[in-house]
Amino acid sequence: MEEEAEIYDGMRAHFPLTFGKQSKSQTPLEVIHNATRRGPSKEKDLNTIKAKPDLPSLSSSSKSWLQSLRKPNPNSTPSGDEPSIEPSRPLQKSEDEDDGVMVGPPPPPAGGGSEDGDEDEDDDGVMIGPPPPPVWSTMDDSDEEENMYRIPMSNEIILKGHTKIVSALAVDHSGSRVLSGSYDYTVRMYDFQGMNSRLQSFRQLEPFEGHQVRNLSWSPTSDRFLCVTGSAQAKIYDRDGLTLGEFVKGDMYIRDLKNTKGHISGLTCGEWHPKAKETILTSSEDGSLRIWDVNDFKSQKQVIKPKLARPGRVPVTTCAWDREGKCIAGGIGDGSIQIWNLKPGWGSRPDMHVEKSHADDITALKFSSDGRILLSRSFDDSLKIWDLRQMKEALKVFDDLPNHYAQTNIVFSPDEQIFLTGTSVERESTTGGLLCFYDRTKLELVSRIGISPTCSVVQCGWHPRLNQIFATSGDKSSGGTHILYDPTLSERGALVCVARAPRKKSIDDYEAPLVIHNPHALPLFRDHPSRKRQREKILKDPIKSHKPDLPITGPGHGGRLGTSNGSLLTQYLLKQGGMIKETWMEEDPREAILKYADVASKDPKYIAPAYAQTQPEPVFQHSDSEDEEK
Repeated sequence: MEEEAEIYDGMRAHFPLTFGKQSKSQTPLEVIHNATRRGPSKEKDLNTIKAKPDLPSLSSSSKSWLQSLRKPNPNSTPSGDEPSIEPSRPLQKSEDEDDGVMVGPPPPPAGGGSEDGDEDEDDDGVMIGPPPPPVWSTMDDSDEEENMYRIPMSNEIILKGHTKIVSALAVDHSGSRVLSGSYDYTVRMYDFQGMNSRLQSFRQLEPFEGHQVRNLSWSPTSDRFLCVTGSAQAKIYDRDGLTLGEFVKGDMYIRDLKNTKGHISGLTCGEWHPKAKETILTSSEDGSLRIWDVNDFKSQKQVIKPKLARPGRVPVTTCAWDREGKCIAGGIGDGSIQIWNLKPGWGSRPDMHVEKSHADDITALKFSSDGRILLSRSFDDSLKIWDLRQMKEALKVFDDLPNHYAQTNIVFSPDEQIFLTGTSVERESTTGGLLCFYDRTKLELVSRIGISPTCSVVQCGWHPRLNQIFATSGDKSSGGTHILYDPTLSERGALVCVARAPRKKSIDDYEAPLVIHNPHALPLFRDHPSRKRQREKILKDPIKSHKPDLPITGPGHGGRLGTSNGSLLTQYLLKQGGMIKETWMEEDPREAILKYADVASKDPKYIAPAYAQTQPEPVFQHSDSEDEEK
């Protein structure tokens, strides 16, 4: 037995301590969602849950839990299938609570019914009147005012992973996949159905090295998406992140932009057609808008040049489709808004032109679904509402909305009764990035929600099917996508992944680390070859095994000279001819040569015979030393 125990302990030492242990019971959904509560409401809900220990048992599905949180009808009697909620507190709150506000029916009179009515109530537990709503589902007046617009903001999760601010956001129409692009040149893909509570992305892309991601857009069928970066070429990916193609780049040396096959400068914005799955709209810093066909990456379908006050190239900072895809709006760098209607024979001349709509560059444009209102956001820290039937002046201007990013956008709520935008963080401001909600009918501020105390909010979205709000934020060191939801109002999306715990490791997941033994990788452990093998290898080498040549005696042969006392051929020749002696350095070189002038003329040996017939007779000057002595 002891040997078996030792063997078991030895095997057990190779596995983590968590293997083989019994799994704990599943965490209730209300505890999971309370962990993601935001603001002071989190503490309030935790206190009410502690005060209400006899909550009904909840199933594992979020749908049944959401139904149990609905406010029950006091007049309806609970059926056998639905769980009945018995209040564990008195019928009403005391007058001291909530400043005298009474919840539920008024209490019965103290002396009503019988003289000992209180005693009967205490003894028999008989309730008079309909049951009040549960205490944990009641709201204050402030909560009711905030939830009048049904804004899902009670809970929050963050999709992290980027190292810089998140500048692009796109959620597909079904609400199952989220795309986020950042200034760190990457795009991350998140899948709610396959993601657990760790909230990790399943794929990371880098469309263009060294170019920021500026915009992302899903196709109407959600099978492909468009990626717009700071480069001049937009890319198309499929749903799984595989590259389908990139649009061509134009010739930068052609002055007329209509003659180029593509953009020649960095892109600023791009959107997929809301109805046609083959059409895409892009805007660029080269001062043009282009409509593309996904089936042809080599050339665009239409080139739109905005109307300018002066000739030149002014960048187009943003673009947008209307709901039906029959109208295009563009924000021009000179502060103007230009709108084109897609009709037969239309050209670059805009149908609507609003000069100096903003004092600075326009960062986003958004049409309403009924085609009556246009929203515009700008670097001048303002948000303007325009009536498309009368575009001379804005209907309303909202100021004091700091904006430091060219991708800050505006979105409508699913019922389009509210529109929202994000704000940037200023240097001396005490508040961080905010989400500002505005009423479309009253044209007034409804609510402000703080997203991050130190980071700016760039892009936002309100998904109609999920009823969840997405907001991207970040700074120079980190970035993430905040998702606001309400368990009683939202569906799927964040509710699915938050309630899914990470899968625990089992013994089948264990893999022994592979140890690679390579003793000859380092010179220290390398076996040196024997010297005998080295000698045999050298003998086989014809160059190393060549025997040095011995010095020869005599005149020489085969191009080799005989033994000489000098190392140079010239010295050898002079010595053999008797022209060099030991005292040659002490003598005058001119006199030493003239001594042999008569011998050379009488018996020439080397050069003189070749030029004997053509060489003129040399005349040498005699020394003037004798004349000087006289």
